[in-house]
Amino acid sequence: MRIPPRIVSVTALAAALFVGAPVAASASAAPDHHAPVSTAYSVTAVAAVGDICYSALPAQAHDTLDLIEAGGPYPYPQDGTVFQNREGILPSQGSGYYHEYTVKTPGSPDRGARRIVTGEENQEDYYTADHYESFDLVDYAC
Repeated sequence: MRIPPRIVSVTALAAALFVGAPVAASASAAPDHHAPVSTAYSVTAVAAVGDICYSALPAQAHDTLDLIEAGGPYPYPQDGTVFQNREGILPSQGSGYYHEYTVKTPGSPDRGARRIVTGEENQEDYYTADHYESFDLVDYAC
């Protein structure tokens, strides 16, 4: 399981956006290694990026996160490919920062709409159940 070096709450992110204050991050895995947090998010991103407890994810998302941690093998050839963030919902990063992985949907004849999108530098994991319409940052601390 990936444990991000820090968890940034949506409330702190919103405060930074609307007040211009720095984002305070709580560090559970690496308290002395804080990377700067960009506050150049759009209002759309704040509204669309929530958070979800790891324990609240569907079992298939846990399976996908385990595969990511193990480095595969992945069930679909698209898994592990670069996610372009064309929707602009996730925080803006350089090309190649995000990668996407399929979360199997029971009963679906195709890949379905569920995905995990990872960001490598900060080891963040995002879950989407609606094919990139919205994202939730996975919180491993709850």
